Amino acid sequence: MQVKAKLIERKYLLVFVFVTSLFFLWGVAITIGDVLNRHFQSVLHISKSSSGLVQLSIFGAYAVMGIPAGLFMKRFGYKRGVQLGLFLYAVGAFLFVPAANQQSFTYFRFALFVLACGLATLETVAHPFIAALGDQRTSDQRINFAQSFNGLGGVIAPLLGSYFLLRTGHEGAGELTAVKNLYIGIGLLISFVGIAFSFIRVPALSNPHVVVTDSYATVGAVTADKKLFQHRHFVFAVIAQFFNTAAQGGTWAYFINYGHEVMQLTDERAAHFFSLSIFMMMVGRFFGTFLMRYIAPSRLLAIFAFGNILMCALVAQKLGMVSFGALIMINFFFSIMFPTIFSLGLKNLGTYTEQGSSFIVMGVVGGAIFPILMGQIANNDVAKSYYLPIICYVVILLFGLSFKKDNKGELKPLVSEQELT
Repeated sequence: MQVKAKLIERKYLLVFVFVTSLFFLWGVAITIGDVLNRHFQSVLHISKSSSGLVQLSIFGAYAVMGIPAGLFMKRFGYKRGVQLGLFLYAVGAFLFVPAANQQSFTYFRFALFVLACGLATLETVAHPFIAALGDQRTSDQRINFAQSFNGLGGVIAPLLGSYFLLRTGHEGAGELTAVKNLYIGIGLLISFVGIAFSFIRVPALSNPHVVVTDSYATVGAVTADKKLFQHRHFVFAVIAQFFNTAAQGGTWAYFINYGHEVMQLTDERAAHFFSLSIFMMMVGRFFGTFLMRYIAPSRLLAIFAFGNILMCALVAQKLGMVSFGALIMINFFFSIMFPTIFSLGLKNLGTYTEQGSSFIVMGVVGGAIFPILMGQIANNDVAKSYYLPIICYVVILLFGLSFKKDNKGELKPLVSEQELT
């Protein structure tokens, strides 16, 4: 009988805990950007579509930094890759000081871009790093578990943002000084984490994507003459990740606007509900990790994508608490999408794993484009703008359904290896 694979082995535990903390840290940075989106609308007097440039600065960095981060990781290893990411993260946070002093939206966007280059580096490194900390059969579960703490960071970030930036009656709440002080604190924390990681010893790792370890891993199995882009499941994963982060960027960017304009909440109160929605994402990731013990990750991904198609349709109807509840639940169904698409895309890429990770991270640029498009609709009706992410979830649904079971119960791409080559 085949021995059941462990989620994590004892020798990797300390490193696993630290790398998982990185998911938490970039969850804070990504989500607090959506609070900044609303804050800049108020303080710098910019439109919703213009505030979408915040997401362009953040997610655009992924397109720029994805390949360089992958090359750096391949040349210098996972640990140095993490240190580079934390360094850029801290530098970007400290650049908020001159940006606030100049009261310049352009300078803020540059600071966010540098910070997000650090996030892109961390994401490029952390996913294959987590996958390498054990058996490939449990890599989907490991990545989803680690991403759950990304959700925890997302829960805390809107609370921090609402406290420091959006509180009504708070002295300086409408000033950029609050933004500066918040990011000084973030920069100091990231600097401390980077120094601490330099003292952690990383055990020797083997690439878990080289050897096919069970029937599920037959997806995109490596052949000697196949190039990276001949792995159809990988190419589809890049496309799916583009649309996945497009939906995320747009949905999160205008959540507070929806709460304020449709539900008549204060910005601070809407930010609290945004935090609740991120909490639902964290719950969804833990729940999804459990369900993957019984349901194939690709099937579960398709089910959750269909759930979000329904949620977005409800949000656009402006049915009071029903629609607002659906808006909150979008993040529950969104929960497993990013890590599952990432994990499925990396399956059995062998020596192309690091390079594949870079391209999947570059797919995150979708989050830079969609908020601007949604903002054009949101300028007139923020609720109707939520029809747009349905397109994204249809693509993700198709990606999840692009794997089938043969007569032996093995999961394989719908396109055969012979057709690919």
